Amino acid sequence: MTAFDEAELLAAARAAQQQAYAPYSKFRVGAALLAADGRVFAGANVENAAYPATICAERVALPAAVVAGVRDFIALVVVGDGPDPCTPCGTCRQVLFEFAPSLQVVAAGTGGSVARFVLERDLLPQGFGPERLP
Repeated sequence: MTAFDEAELLAAARAAQQQAYAPYSKFRVGAALLAADGRVFAGANVENAAYPATICAERVALPAAVVAGVRDFIALVVVGDGPDPCTPCGTCRQVLFEFAPSLQVVAAGTGGSVARFVLERDLLPQGFGPERLP
């Protein structure tokens, strides 16, 4: 595994979380995605009255990185308002898998506990990636 400053990424995710737009669920989520070049891309969930139009923090951070020309990622930290560690949803797991199957994922909540995962091993085993396409 690649080493990274977990405390720095947690701080960036928590800062992003403060900017979340969550008037319906009141569940704010922040994410900090570390690129291989050292840049950090932050995201926060953005809800919508038409619930399917809501976008998760991870899917705010990743496209920002892609638009900046980044395609190689090392780690993701996700923090949520609940007491337990907040892991990416299924859709986010799939979107992240496209770019970084071996992504290190750190999940945190308000209760102080932190959980650590590897995307392809722990959160999306047998994920669907480009190598499965003809």
